[in-house]
Amino acid sequence: MLLHIVVFLITFCGMEFMAWFSHKYIMHGFLWNLHADHHKKDHDSWFERNDAFFIFYAIVSVGFFLLWQNNILEIGLAIGLGIFAYGLAYFMVHDIFIHQRFKLFRNANNRYAKAVRRAHKMHHKHIGKEDGECFGMLIVPFKYFKN
Repeated sequence: MLLHIVVFLITFCGMEFMAWFSHKYIMHGFLWNLHADHHKKDHDSWFERNDAFFIFYAIVSVGFFLLWQNNILEIGLAIGLGIFAYGLAYFMVHDIFIHQRFKLFRNANNRYAKAVRRAHKMHHKHIGKEDGECFGMLIVPFKYFKN
């Protein structure tokens, strides 16, 4: 049981690196065509092509659940839950809190919430795929905590 908790926590924390890496080198790299609509202010639809990345990570998470369910990988459940939990946290912070896809958490105003908003605002300051900054989500550089 302890192993599964540790694997879950390592997976959750490791997903911040995966989010940063895939955002910087994949979304702002060779798959920019899927991510570009996310950097535009006006959208034709509530859905964005950028949402394909969510689907990719959901499939990876389900894959680990299946590996566990079929007795192929004992820690598959812990890994799948870690990916799922990070995806849920990412959705809550990025899509709901920052971009207000659902009108929730509007009044969150603590230091961390302000820093997350500032960092993401700096990321969206750049409309093109080059010259970006702040590619992570939950770990925010200290300079954005200044008042």
